[in-house]
Amino acid sequence: MKFTALTAALLGLASLASAAPTATPEKRDVYSPPVLYPHAGTVWYSGQTHNVTWDNSNPPQNISNRAIIELRWNNQGLPIVLAHDFDLRAGRVEVQVPEVVTSDVFGITLFGDGGNWSQNFTIIGPIGPF
Repeated sequence: MKFTALTAALLGLASLASAAPTATPEKRDVYSPPVLYPHAGTVWYSGQTHNVTWDNSNPPQNISNRAIIELRWNNQGLPIVLAHDFDLRAGRVEVQVPEVVTSDVFGITLFGDGGNWSQNFTIIGPIGPF
């Protein structure tokens, strides 16, 4: 009973913190460039390096230079960070494919000022699919 009340109180504080305004001196535009690669039909192998690419043809004026690329499985679970702190204006960043279980439902999420998902693609890992 005490654990439940404590958990509820902590969750309440967390939601208040996420709703608090941020002190950003400049207005930032939301920028969610489409991920071009990987795409449906792409096959990666664990241990390889690849360029994740996105359409950077029309970036807004006020764009964050900090960005993250995450690998997700089946749009759920804990993501694996493949790259961080790169310039979204670059249009690509090289990543190393981690050792994962073979699956055809991997996806890339590109975060910066917004977020965008790639199409599902395949990674062949050192362990076969379950």
